[in-house]
Parts: sequence; C-alpha cells; structure tokens
Amino acid sequence: MEAMTHSDSVVTPLPSAQAYAQRKGQERLLSIASGKGGVGKTWLSITLAHCLAQRGQRILLFDGDLGLANIDVQLGLNPDMDLVGALSTGGSLKEAATAVPETGFDVLVGRSGASSLAGLSKDALVSLTQDLTALAFDYDRVLLDLGAGIDSVVRHMAGTARTCLVVATDEPTSLTDAYAFMKLSWRENPEADLRVVINMAENRREGERTYATLKKACASFLLREPPLAGVIRRDKAIKDAIRHQSPTLTRYPSCSAAADVEALAAEL
Repeated sequence: MEAMTHSDSVVTPLPSAQAYAQRKGQERLLSIASGKGGVGKTWLSITLAHCLAQRGQRILLFDGDLGLANIDVQLGLNPDMDLVGALSTGGSLKEAATAVPETGFDVLVGRSGASSLAGLSKDALVSLTQDLTALAFDYDRVLLDLGAGIDSVVRHMAGTARTCLVVATDEPTSLTDAYAFMKLSWRENPEADLRVVINMAENRREGERTYATLKKACASFLLREPPLAGVIRRDKAIKDAIRHQSPTLTRYPSCSAAADVEALAAEL
C-alpha cells in the first residue's frame, strides 16, 4: 500500500480566531433568568453585580429585559446613553455603559417600553449578543439580567452565556415556569449549565425544600438535576432599598439577604 503523504492526510481545521474569541467571551457571560416575573430577578442581578465588584472584579450589568427595562429605575440612574440610543445611532455598547456611583460596577441600561428592543429581529438579536460577547473582554464578568418568561428572545440570550442562574420562589407558578424554562433550554442545548437560585425564602431550610421540589420534577421528567446555586432569604431591607433607589449593599450591607448574595458570589 502506498504511504500516505502529508498532502493526503486529513487535517482537522482549527477553529477560526473569531469563533475562538466568541467562545472565550461567552465564558465571561452569566445570564440570570426566571420563568415568571416578580421573583426578584433584577434585584438579585444588581446585588450580585455589586458583590462581585466588591471582590475586585470588573463587572458589567446588562439590562436584557428588552422592552421592560428597569435596572436604571432601581438604581436611580438617568444615563446619557442607553441601549436604544446605542442601537439607533450605530454607537458602540461600550460607549453606552454607565458607572454606578459607589458600587464599582457598570451598567448598560435598556429603556422601559421600548418596543424596538422587544421586537428585535433574529439577525439584530444575534448581532447584539455578538457585540456583548466582544464587550466582555473589557470586563471580568458580564451579567445579563433577562426578561421573565420562556420566549425565544430570552432563551437565545440565556444560551449565549456559559452559565445561567434560574431564579424561583416557593410559589407554584414560579416553580412550574422555572421548570418550563429549563426544559426548553436543555432541549435546545443539552450541555447548558443551569443552576437554581431560590429567592424570598423564609429561611435556608425552606429554600432548600423549595429547591428539592423543583429538582425532583426535573429528575423525574427531564432526567436532569440542576444544582442549587444559592438560597436568598426574605428580607424587609430589600423593599426599603428599592423604594429609595439604592443598592441593598450600600443601604443595608449587613442584612441577611446581602449575606446570602455574598455567599452566592463566593460560589460563582
């Protein structure tokens, strides 16, 4: 048999530089989702960003609740540039990033009621997530605060990140919607790294019990068991901080909920 020459050998092509950069950028993305609204997802995103920044990380918080953005409201911000402005003028996302005073992290806010964001075409959505992935190289981590629900836009953005935190409470509708979100996410990407955060728990034991209910459903019907990322206890300080448009870690740095998010940050 004639020996195979170098030119005849099968060579597996290396991934392109663009694909490699895309993968490396995605490793810095962390999406925060929920099947249902009203579970404290945006508050958790803000507080987690603050915790990670306090740990010395360069953090960007992206308001991915396209059409119902409210991070700027919770933080009392009125930035000169937001996501709508950057998209409509052709500006860069980096130019639209705003530093949050006395927290150490940046935000890229949306605009509440902006149908131009909620109705992004598939191509525009892909372009946006690619820009976010490229921007991630300027930060240690980019947190994506996604909209509630299980629609294709939310799932696409959640799938862009290496890890997705799925926030739920003990309400039955919250658990069923969180289950539905994970079911569709794993159907589209069986390797998706989904982790559960139980919010507004009466105590840690009750939070773990709520998680066990969700895990059992996933194990029984999806043959998967998402790990528990953390339990956040119900805390009156949160409502007061939101009312005053102030980060919880700034207004109540020693409250129980702040300690719980700090534990979550340490695990991440």
